[in-house]
Amino acid sequence: MTDLQGSGTETDRPAGPPPTAPAGTPVRRMVGGTDRVRQPAALIRLLLGLAAICLTLLLADYAQATAGGMDADIAQGVDLIPHAVSRIAGALSTAALLLVPAVAGGRLLLGHDRRRGRQQVADGLLAATVAYGLCVALDLWVDGAAPASLLDALTHPLPDGPGHTEPVYGYLAPVLAFLIAAGARDRHRPRVAFALSGVAGLLSGYAGPLSLLLGLLIGATVAHGTLYAVGVPDPRPRPAALALSLRQVGLRPRTITPSGPDRYLVGQDDGRPDLDVLLLDRQALVAALFQRVWRRLRLRTAPHPRVLRSLRTGLEHEALVSYAAVAAGVRTRRVVASAELGPDAALVAYEHVPGRALDLLADEELTEELLADVWAQFKLLQTRRISHRALVPAAVLVAECGAVHLVDLADGDIAASDLVLRADTAQLLTTLALRTGAERAVGSAVAVLGPAAVGAALPLLQPIALARQTRAALKQQPELLEAIRAEVLRTRPQAAVRAVRLERLRPRTLLAVVGGVVAGCLLLPQFFTTDHNPIATLAGADPGWMTLAVLLAAASHVAATVGFVGFVPERVNLWHALLAQVAGCFVKIVSPGGVGGIALNTRFLQRSGVPTPQALSSVGVGQLLGLILHLLQLGAFVYLLGNDPGSELDALPTLVGGLAGAAVLLSLVAAVPPARRWLAARLRPLTSEVLPRLLDLLRSPARLSAGIAGQLLVSLCFVACLYCCAQAVDSRPSFASVAVVLLVGNAVGSAAPTPGGAGWIELTLPRMLVATAAMDSGSAVAAVVLYRLLTFLLPVLPGWAAFAWLQRRKAL
Repeated sequence: MTDLQGSGTETDRPAGPPPTAPAGTPVRRMVGGTDRVRQPAALIRLLLGLAAICLTLLLADYAQATAGGMDADIAQGVDLIPHAVSRIAGALSTAALLLVPAVAGGRLLLGHDRRRGRQQVADGLLAATVAYGLCVALDLWVDGAAPASLLDALTHPLPDGPGHTEPVYGYLAPVLAFLIAAGARDRHRPRVAFALSGVAGLLSGYAGPLSLLLGLLIGATVAHGTLYAVGVPDPRPRPAALALSLRQVGLRPRTITPSGPDRYLVGQDDGRPDLDVLLLDRQALVAALFQRVWRRLRLRTAPHPRVLRSLRTGLEHEALVSYAAVAAGVRTRRVVASAELGPDAALVAYEHVPGRALDLLADEELTEELLADVWAQFKLLQTRRISHRALVPAAVLVAECGAVHLVDLADGDIAASDLVLRADTAQLLTTLALRTGAERAVGSAVAVLGPAAVGAALPLLQPIALARQTRAALKQQPELLEAIRAEVLRTRPQAAVRAVRLERLRPRTLLAVVGGVVAGCLLLPQFFTTDHNPIATLAGADPGWMTLAVLLAAASHVAATVGFVGFVPERVNLWHALLAQVAGCFVKIVSPGGVGGIALNTRFLQRSGVPTPQALSSVGVGQLLGLILHLLQLGAFVYLLGNDPGSELDALPTLVGGLAGAAVLLSLVAAVPPARRWLAARLRPLTSEVLPRLLDLLRSPARLSAGIAGQLLVSLCFVACLYCCAQAVDSRPSFASVAVVLLVGNAVGSAAPTPGGAGWIELTLPRMLVATAAMDSGSAVAAVVLYRLLTFLLPVLPGWAAFAWLQRRKAL
């Protein structure tokens, strides 16, 4: 506690356990136990700077014509200026640039806080040294190990002698690194000096546009990296600064006691009520930049990221929501004052409400009257269409008199949409159910809000719509959401139960797009760098082999149908089952791996009258036996390829090495408790659902044999199709080598994040055909392109037609 009336500044922590940060609050780490902190904003700027440097080098390498054109245009302009004038301007600007850090360092050393000034100068000198060393290292790398094209893009001949300019204009980086790391406040004169130095370097011919840009990027990046590594003096206002700001808005602070992360309890003079002061820190908001922006992009119900607002806008928003809640009659902390504390901090002062949060109450204190009061206050918010968005236990404050207050409205909104209001209801239902159970939480909500309002929140009762703190608590009670749904349906049977889609952008969709772009970037050069053009090779392909490849690709769907229905003891329509396998060609283009096919087959069985548990078990049996057969086929073809006199592959060491690697991996997983629990959780459905279904199938050996034969034929059809494609482009690989390549390549495609393994299979198979089947690169690429055209791209349109037909017949 800081006593502002006495002469001392003794600070004591309040008794009891230290306060914990609410979910989502960024915590800045102390460095070495001192008052220096590592700001995540510096780390973000460091990563962005490194990305900008890499992007500049890539653009310089790939856009050589543009870089050369800029240098040529500047050289033509320089020729119009007398050489003596450009040399004098360059010397004067360089001298001015070197004086800037000297002046800034002198001001820091002679300032009012000399100790802090020495620390800042030391940080600046460290950053300048690292920046200079990095510039020298980059110059040496470009001159020596880098591609010649990069050297040509970053340099040009010296205007007055042999040699070339430096790839990085090294004068700028150390000076900029010093100024940023030292925290120089006067930024206008350095900017003028930088501009003059850059212009002079261009006019004198000793620098190019890209070398200037690299110098600036390196200086800024190294400075932010240094600040993150060594930390900076804690920029948060001291109690004296808080007290001064509070006095300026008419308050009378006497004591200031920390009560939580960026929170203070302020006692006042003259018997005035205590205050809860919340500090809004720009650095803390920037620390959560990516998390908040990603949540906004992903969810339809996410609040606008506060980090994208100015501090003044944030103050106005928080005060507006608080005033609206008070006007609605909601018991909450009233805003007393707000003020800015410089460019990077602001404060909001509330009336202090003595009490405890919901998670600090004992179970016997959670009476029916208390729960009814919680819902009554919440109903007032809903009636005025005010959303809270963060109804976690810390937001439900029970005063000493027993009255419930809803606090922490910073993320709330006025004039909220129905979707956001229903999400608030789902959040509060879950928060209360975690403490009181589903029955009491739903019962108290229905008593106050009515069954219709509670039932309307049912589609929003999904983990993604809840706060992160609530999702973490649900891991300890995984059945709670289902229990809440059951209670709501018991009181409101006609309530809609289908979940509302809240995601704008799914992580797996983003991963698939990124994976596809990366794979495409790696794949496209193969069409232009191979010895034989694959397009020309395809144009001269043998039509007989191509026809046989088409027939084998079509036969794979029949084999897939046999392999699918063989594991279903119940009777299903074979024609519909065949169309379902064809429809899978359309579904897999919008889902990674085999997820789409599994979901499609399960849905087909459900529509065919097979109960859901049995449907899932049948699909699981097919997947399990398919994996086993895949491994057995791979081992058999590796053995055959190893015994081939023309093959360099030794079968026995390969098989033994693979088995030994699998055994070592399994032993490592079993030795690590978290990994062992993860594996046990993944295998639990196998032991509880798949194995009993497999035992049932053993009573029908004909169906089981058909399923196994179908699974084998699917793989053999695909292998034979790729073999025919290779034969069609005038190559003569062995069948065993093609089988090994395809079986391994399909495993890679199943693990790839892109739909159907697109891009990754096309990248992997040609290289493996060259290495294993002794094909030339052009023929290998052509064979794979033809194979993927027949098995992946061309079946998409028939698959869409089959999918639509089955939907119209209510078979999907």
